[in-house]
Amino acid sequence: MSEAAGPDRTAVLQALDGVIDPRSGKGLTSAGLVRGLVLRGGRAAFMLEVAPADIDLYRSVRDRAEETLADLEGVEVAQVVLTSELQAPSPPQVRPAAPSLKVSPRRPLPGEAPPGRRARIAEDPQAQLHPMVDAQGLPHVKKIVAIASGKGGVGKSTVSVNLAAALAALGHRVGLLDADIYGPSAPTMLGVDGDPTFDEDKRLNPMEAWGVKVMSIGFIVEPGTANIWRGPMASSALRSLMNANWGTAQAPLDVLIIDLPPGTGDIQLTLVQKLKMDGVIIVTTPQEIALIDARRAAAMFDKTGAPILGVVENMAWFADSSGAKVPLFGAGGGKAEAERLKVPLLAEIPIEVALREACDAGKPLVVESPQSPAAQAFLALAREVAA
Repeated sequence: MSEAAGPDRTAVLQALDGVIDPRSGKGLTSAGLVRGLVLRGGRAAFMLEVAPADIDLYRSVRDRAEETLADLEGVEVAQVVLTSELQAPSPPQVRPAAPSLKVSPRRPLPGEAPPGRRARIAEDPQAQLHPMVDAQGLPHVKKIVAIASGKGGVGKSTVSVNLAAALAALGHRVGLLDADIYGPSAPTMLGVDGDPTFDEDKRLNPMEAWGVKVMSIGFIVEPGTANIWRGPMASSALRSLMNANWGTAQAPLDVLIIDLPPGTGDIQLTLVQKLKMDGVIIVTTPQEIALIDARRAAAMFDKTGAPILGVVENMAWFADSSGAKVPLFGAGGGKAEAERLKVPLLAEIPIEVALREACDAGKPLVVESPQSPAAQAFLALAREVAA
């Protein structure tokens, strides 16, 4: 069944241009302040991103913009998220490496170009990582655990989704924040879709599936569209998801699992700046190329003061028809990395066709086949995390 067509984009932008930006005197559309416009079903929403000092100035502008959206034909839900932009770090300075004073440079041979000096990146003091003393927890959330990797394709989202489902199966109140702004996968893996609602404080209410509260940019953007956002825009989106209505004083969340995108970029830095995490789990495969990137992720979180809880080795082996374990991507890499980091190896997840099928079908393996080796590994991991 196809989704109902959303409000007309041209009409929306024209209407928003009638709301005046107090700084430039232009309409919001002409001033470039209508960011991340989403028109989905009967919902119209965008982010109004301003300088931190201008938040109070733009509160009434946000309200007028919402009223304008609500008056348009076809709009049933109007939402404008007022957020402040992050100050971008100074760009790294490229400088040539100083020549050695001990060795005289070789003279170029006839016809040979003079040797150039290698370019190096000078460390920027403003971009140095350090423990984030201002980071705070979330209201009514007891424990926050991030699932990270330095490399894509190692199964981090698979681990995040099945760990969250396993925690729910063990009776815990659990949430899942899909923080992969550019490639959200939690909605598909959990088989949930729809438009989130908002509470009286204009916070997003997470969707629910398999006993897990889920928040993902995939619920907000138009299906099939690419999120072509610069760093500050992606960070603003993450903050809106992060500050969702996760729990109440009467029913607090026991654990919030955060599925991070691969790498060590803006999303990860926004997270460690804003959220005081109880721990990070590093996901890797046994092969060395994945371990190299996992070390980078571990180093970043270590420098920012987020404790590394342990390592999960995904795709650890494949069991053939005789039951023998075949290490398709090598053996022992996750254990060796855990020992190097001086943290426990929390789980070894085997390759299973059933696991892939469950993710594609939107049904967590711990629910579909709880006795399978991979499901048992996720349940054991959940017990470690909840301890």
